[in-house]
Amino acid sequence: MRIATIGGGPGGLYASLLLKRSSPELEVVVFEKNPRGATYGWGVVFSDRTLTSFREADYKSYVDITDHFVIWDAIDIRYKDSLVRAGGQVFSGISRRKLLDILTNRCTEVGVDVRFETEVAAENLDHDLVIAADGISSATREARAEVFKPRVREGRARYIWFGTTLPLDSFTFIFHANDDGLFQVHAYPFDGTTSTFIVECSEETWRNAGLHEASEAESIAYCETLFAGDLRGSALMSNQSKWISFPTLKTKTWIDTPPGLVPIALLGDSAHTAHFSIGSGTKLAMEDAISLANAFEERDAAGGDPDALRTALADYQMERKPMVERFQEAAQQSQSYFESTSRYQDLAPEQFVFHLLTRSGRIDYGNLRQRDPWLIEDVDRKFAARSGGNDRAVVAPPPALVPFDLGGVRLGNRVVLSPVAAGSSRDGVIAGSDRELLASALGASAGLVLTDEVAVSAEGRISPGDAGLYDDAQVEGFRVLLDRGGRAGVRLNHAGARGPRSPARLGRVAVARGVSDRLWTQRHPRRTRRPNPRRDSRGLRDCRPQCGPRRVRRGPGRDGTGLPAGGVSLAANELEDGRVG
Repeated sequence: MRIATIGGGPGGLYASLLLKRSSPELEVVVFEKNPRGATYGWGVVFSDRTLTSFREADYKSYVDITDHFVIWDAIDIRYKDSLVRAGGQVFSGISRRKLLDILTNRCTEVGVDVRFETEVAAENLDHDLVIAADGISSATREARAEVFKPRVREGRARYIWFGTTLPLDSFTFIFHANDDGLFQVHAYPFDGTTSTFIVECSEETWRNAGLHEASEAESIAYCETLFAGDLRGSALMSNQSKWISFPTLKTKTWIDTPPGLVPIALLGDSAHTAHFSIGSGTKLAMEDAISLANAFEERDAAGGDPDALRTALADYQMERKPMVERFQEAAQQSQSYFESTSRYQDLAPEQFVFHLLTRSGRIDYGNLRQRDPWLIEDVDRKFAARSGGNDRAVVAPPPALVPFDLGGVRLGNRVVLSPVAAGSSRDGVIAGSDRELLASALGASAGLVLTDEVAVSAEGRISPGDAGLYDDAQVEGFRVLLDRGGRAGVRLNHAGARGPRSPARLGRVAVARGVSDRLWTQRHPRRTRRPNPRRDSRGLRDCRPQCGPRRVRRGPGRDGTGLPAGGVSLAANELEDGRVG
């Protein structure tokens, strides 16, 4: 079997290496249009989890790569003249050029034919498989764009990729504002003397600074002046550095196996991209290579059987594509954060750091506490102090138990309970299990208890078992419960002209059929005119003189009124006019 890999980046080289190593009888050739050692970018970052897969895939290249690693376990955030360090963040960096050199040598060692300065088109090759690893601008993919259906979304921010002679000891985020706007830096070491230094800003800031018209040298000069205090005399270095927007690429399929044409498998940036703020495209490409090689081995596709090849490619896509798509979702969250960091400039440093570290959803409060308990202790303590707590307390309370001001109401904590009613109220008076559930919630020390939906009129009930607040008996039923203490809010509801016979939780089964049918009929009068929201809300207006919410508001413990989405359209006019309590 003969395999051609188009693109001599880390992904293409690693796939060729693993396939040849697993099946020496394969004839594998790599075509790279650039000279050996030519590359864009500076360093590459890997997590410890990725390194485990490298070790299992090819131990020799794993040893060569890790021997040249720079390893750190902290993230530094420089923001508002403060420096916050978050520990427990283990990453490794290596020069991209060194990584390519290691993989090229290893490919040659196992018998892969690596040809530099050779540009080919897949349609002109007579191989049994073409691996397209020729990057985001893949000519191989575009030649069959009607099959792969690539979609590219340009980011809203601008960034430029520099190197620097500043030897960092951690992954470093820098946020610095001037008269032009806010700039941010993503920087990390990749050898003992050099670091990657990515500068990012909004489109507006980029234009305000005149960088849309600046040359490469002028961009370097501007950034060196802006970050002079952070660079500490070190220089920025360019490698064909240009201001660009990050393109997120997704493809409908990664494989194409048409009869009569050479099969193609996309790999790495030719199939997908993910924003640099959450990971490395090199990491994803090399993980793609591992998955493809494993699929070949499991399906014994190296023997040349076309059916085995198609099955192996399908396995590769089925395993890898969903994993990359989940990664892209997290990367999109991270990218959106960095495209709107100006929104968070008013946050205190420790709160800003917490938002930054949890931006993608892959790391949460509990995970951060495991990684760096001292950081989270400081975040909790200062968060509690800003809410009126004691910043000298021996143990800081978790954020959920910190007081919260909701309008003019002080809640003891941020826990909200909302018991689900079972429909046991009688004539709108809360009773039975509904009463017991609400009483239990009020006694649970939650900061706020929200009732289930409460009808504002008799015909506004979904079913006869719904609680209401439209006569004195119903008001008194709630008042007795609220007098026991606790903060509570009432969720007002009106079933509306299209309301069902029974609660949604009971599905399509109608309860108390006779009474429910009467409610249904009241809500569905025979009409010859078109529905009019203002005119049809008269039922809600008619209940206003006796409506309980206005009167319960002055009772103890009753702190808020809410309208669920279903009642908003019916009551919209009343809310606008301020006529509903």
